[in-house]
Amino acid sequence: MAEPALEEAVALAAALPDLDVVGAEVVRLPKMHAGMLFGKGKIEEIKQRIQAEEVELVLVDGHVSPVQQRNLEKAWDVKLLDRTGLILEIFSDRARTAEGVLQVEMAALSYQRTRLVRAWTHLERQRGGLGFVGGPGETQVEADRRAIDMQLKSLRQNLEKVVKTRTLHRAARAKVPYPIVALVGYTNAGKSTLFNRLTGADVFAKDMLFATLDPTMRKITLPSGDDVIMSDTVGFISDLPTELVAAFRATLEEVLDADLIVHVRDISHAQSEEQSKDVMQILESLGVAEESPLIEVWNKIDRVDDETRDALITKADRTDDLYAVSAITGAGMDQLLDDLAGKLKDPRTEATLNLTFAQGRERAWLFEQGIVTDDIQTETGYDMVVFWTSLQKERFKRL
Repeated sequence: MAEPALEEAVALAAALPDLDVVGAEVVRLPKMHAGMLFGKGKIEEIKQRIQAEEVELVLVDGHVSPVQQRNLEKAWDVKLLDRTGLILEIFSDRARTAEGVLQVEMAALSYQRTRLVRAWTHLERQRGGLGFVGGPGETQVEADRRAIDMQLKSLRQNLEKVVKTRTLHRAARAKVPYPIVALVGYTNAGKSTLFNRLTGADVFAKDMLFATLDPTMRKITLPSGDDVIMSDTVGFISDLPTELVAAFRATLEEVLDADLIVHVRDISHAQSEEQSKDVMQILESLGVAEESPLIEVWNKIDRVDDETRDALITKADRTDDLYAVSAITGAGMDQLLDDLAGKLKDPRTEATLNLTFAQGRERAWLFEQGIVTDDIQTETGYDMVVFWTSLQKERFKRL
């Protein structure tokens, strides 16, 4: 449906600072024009609106090829961003951790390298972000290529150092005997508000797309007395640029390590079902949907009418692994907290493993998990007895 997609595109634009959206419309394309995207009549019509509103930036919610971008910018005398470029700008503006910043910059550079018809703007910027939106810079294609390649090489070196540090932190966290609960969901589903309600933290939460980008973790004590670690993650979105899936591998790794995944949905949104499918597709592509236990939380029931709210609560009460809540008012939260402990109890079983000397990394991981009960060296390697959960068994297989 075009209208909900347009609303989301406007919300994306609003998520970027310093942008004032003066107009938005759905443009029907009976035929895709290779060089200009739109037909001559539509280009002239939009040009008149651009001039009348004194527009400086045009956003197209879709893929725009480098040639189309160059031609449209020349025809309209404005800067133009497609969906990928806009999301990259937002991610750059929000990333806070060292790894997040480096990975976003690398994603942006990879995107920029395919568009050498564009001016490279890392030398001069009028505002934060990646520089797609403002600022003059070099225009020579060869200078662009050299600058991008040198910057990518430097970023990769810096990222290697950061990843090593993060790996050490992850290894240390693996020794903590607390299960991890990861909140996932479509962007603006209310994950950070729910996270704050559950943990008492003060994570940035706003009615805005991509309010959270970097993973945030807090320990909480459930009503049962059990301690768990809650992880708030980046919001997913339809047509997420492939560059950004790689760029936020750090956040997605938190989901891979989770003992329980909590899929948070904005049940008041008109496209909630479609958003849910987008999230599940991304989880399945990561290989986590089947391995990790998953529950679904219908958030924002305070935003629907009384009749709809009663129906949602009734359905949640009658359905396993489904909860209807409001992170704002706290409705339904007690039941969710009470049930979390039970969802996290994974019975342990004993197993004997025969590892070769070459499987040192796997052996070290087993010790890090604290699940080794016997370890005997043999002529070919090690006979190890472990006492593990089904989730630890699946993680070991991935190693």
